[in-house]
This record gives sequence, C-alpha cells and structure tokens, in this order.
Amino acid sequence: MNALFNFIRRGHELLIAGSNSLQSPFLLVLRVYFFWQLFMTGQGHLAHIGKVADFFVTLGIPFPTLNAYLSSIVECFGSLLLIIGLASRLTAIPVAVTMAVAYLTADLEAVTSFFSDPDKFVKADPFPYFICALMVLVFGPGRFSVDALIKWKLGEPRRRGTEDDSFAGSSQTPTKLKVQS
Repeated sequence: MNALFNFIRRGHELLIAGSNSLQSPFLLVLRVYFFWQLFMTGQGHLAHIGKVADFFVTLGIPFPTLNAYLSSIVECFGSLLLIIGLASRLTAIPVAVTMAVAYLTADLEAVTSFFSDPDKFVKADPFPYFICALMVLVFGPGRFSVDALIKWKLGEPRRRGTEDDSFAGSSQTPTKLKVQS
C-alpha cells in the first residue's frame, strides 16, 4: 500500500513539475498570439478614428472622440507592451478595463446572458483579450518577458553583496537567526 501511495505521489510531483515548466512558454504564446491581434485591431482603430468615434456615439459613450483615442491607444500600445512583457501587470489593467467597457457597451447582451447562455459571453469579441489580460494580471508575464529580465538584472547585484546583505538577496531563509546584543 505504501509503495502504491509513493508511486502516485511521485507521478503527481512529475505532473506538477512538468506543468510548471510549461507555464512561461504558455504565457508567452498567449501574449504574442492574442495581443498581436489586439495590436492590429488598435492600429486599425487609430487609422480610422472617425469611424470608431461615430460608433461610440451610437453606443452612447460620452466624449466619443476622446474615448475612441483612449481605447485605441490602449489596444495598440498596451498590446505591444504585453507582447514583449514590459510593465505587464500594470498594462493588463487598462486593457482589461477597456475590454470590460467593450463588453458593457457593445456586447451588453452577452454580459446579461452570462448565466443563461454562457456561449454568447465566450463568443463575444472582447472575450479572448479580456481573459488574457486577466491571466497576465494574475499570473504575470512569465520568465520570457522584459519584466523577468529586469527582475533578474536588478536582483543580480544584491546576490553579489556582502555577507550582511546575503539574506536580503537570497530566496532561502536561514534556519537560525543570530540575536545580537
């Protein structure tokens, strides 16, 4: 019985280790695939800002030209930042808010039928960008990002510090702390 339990536990540990090793490549693929599409959409919106502003008028959005520029800039340049993984969690917030506003204005029927007809919510245009922005906000961009490179570079000098600084830059906690009197 103990051997069976150890076999199952080892299999579970291998599954977790394998899944964890795929997390960063998966986040990279999501960021590049979906946010490239959003970048192209934002680029098109900026190129035809008058049409976007006119559409916003029909939706009853206040300050339609200003909001057309704001949403198009977030879609275009926010997507580029998310693709390369720079300021990812911060950038994911305005992208998610823009997609939430798109849901509440252009796809309100999809939102109101969230429980009665979930397919309508999932098939709405903002869904993939909204869910990917939330994923980046919650999980971060992964190891294959400028954010990770910056974190690695900023963490490097602390690791080369003196012995007194070694605890601050270390990810391991000491087993005993010395009390100085």
